[in-house]
Amino acid sequence: MTSIRTRLGGLALLVLLGCLPLLAVPVPGVLPGYTYEPGTLQLLALCWLTAALALSYQLLFGVAGLMSFGHALYFAAGIYGLAIVLDRTDVPLLPAAALVLVGGVALAFVVGAISLRVTGISFAMVTLAFAQAGNVLVRRDQGDVTGGEEGLALATDGVPAALVGVVNTRNLYWLALAVLLLVYLVVLWIERSRAGHMAAAVRENEVRVRIIGGRPYLTKLVVFVLAASLATVVGMTYLLLQSGASPAASTADFTLTLLVMVVLGGVGSRWGAVVGAVLYTLLDQRLAELAHSEAVAGLPAVLRIPLSEPMFLLGTCFVLVVIFLPGGLAGAAERLAARRRTTPGGPPGSDPDGSGPAPGVPAPEGAAA
Repeated sequence: MTSIRTRLGGLALLVLLGCLPLLAVPVPGVLPGYTYEPGTLQLLALCWLTAALALSYQLLFGVAGLMSFGHALYFAAGIYGLAIVLDRTDVPLLPAAALVLVGGVALAFVVGAISLRVTGISFAMVTLAFAQAGNVLVRRDQGDVTGGEEGLALATDGVPAALVGVVNTRNLYWLALAVLLLVYLVVLWIERSRAGHMAAAVRENEVRVRIIGGRPYLTKLVVFVLAASLATVVGMTYLLLQSGASPAASTADFTLTLLVMVVLGGVGSRWGAVVGAVLYTLLDQRLAELAHSEAVAGLPAVLRIPLSEPMFLLGTCFVLVVIFLPGGLAGAAERLAARRRTTPGGPPGSDPDGSGPAPGVPAPEGAAA
């Protein structure tokens, strides 16, 4: 019954989110306007894509235990790959996206095959080196391909008219929501598959998996490539939403932001990654407006200076969550649910009606068989 209620609740939430562009719902202090307005839909679509990207990193970090500092490389590959193909060729959107996805898989396979030869902090540093190399290539703009610091605008000739322009923000919102649902289902499928169980086992004890005949390297490589492929898909959708590519998407700082989102939501939790990403994105957008507001400008310098820096506020929130909510938002929710399940007036597992101990709880010493 709990599983059925959870699924029905998730379906109801999905229907509600899908209907938001058709409703005039204000959320003061959170959203810039009514839910049907283009600015609000743009922000919400960005939240859904960020959540999808955080889910792909959750697959890498939370399931396989691989702390990569270069996950933004595949996100940027999706953005710039699709932008370049649409700009330099006459290929329509869907074939171009398929071509870029193949390229993203190939890139992830090569980088993963090299990076996974080492473990721990060495693995993180190797992935960081690849990501930095990709960022340098994007910024130097060899051959006038990437646009350098100015980025690359979206060539709309091969893009359907329903996905171009402010008037079609509603369609882009639905596309972003569909991508989030797709990534969530893929991550769920992988976690429950044999490869996902093997990846979790490798995360816990790689030596033991190798002793019993498993292949930890191959398992990690498969998860690495799958997570990178999902990031590439999200990157292509992000290009359509933003109508252009920016070199900021290829930096290592962006990967660290994904790590913060996953930790904020709770490592190992799918819905935690989604909530952490949405919360971080909303805070990032709204705190920037707060920092430049007249209310902050009129404060004394001792308060105005820190409050005028959104990253300072975000960093403070992150530190507070880490200190007071170990396990992130998902961990806090699980602890709260466990307290509610505890029977009032007795320890966890006690049975107030006298019918016997709860399943899995041993009977008191001396009780009759």
